[in-house]
Amino acid sequence: MGLGSDMYRQQILDHYKNPRNYGELEDPDFTHVGENPSCGDTIRMQVALDDAGETIDAVRFTGDGCAISMASASMLSERLHGMSIEELDDLDTDDITEMLGVDISPMRVKCAVLGRQVAQDGSKIYRGELDPDDRTKTEE
Repeated sequence: MGLGSDMYRQQILDHYKNPRNYGELEDPDFTHVGENPSCGDTIRMQVALDDAGETIDAVRFTGDGCAISMASASMLSERLHGMSIEELDDLDTDDITEMLGVDISPMRVKCAVLGRQVAQDGSKIYRGELDPDDRTKTEE
């Protein structure tokens, strides 16, 4: 891994210590909360869409968790801006691990993908495809 890996670790630490888009949106189109029981991470994502309801205009998140879950949510919040709902739905685990840029152990993948799952489930609730009472939980 060498030098590149160190750079990504620094980036993860920076996002953990100085999370981007941390906080509340005044008028989000959808808000959703999820948790990773195995690590104790909790993330709440808020998303505002453009007037057509198709493109992500703004993202804010709050939560508490390990460095990987918080850094991943922070990076994701930047990446989602300008994305379509379809593009959000298409994001997978590989997209998230590539975004983080480091090898993540199977146990930590749940931490890394929590923000993505919360955003995707929030989007499904917004479109009426998922029950609003379903809290996102990464699988044990």
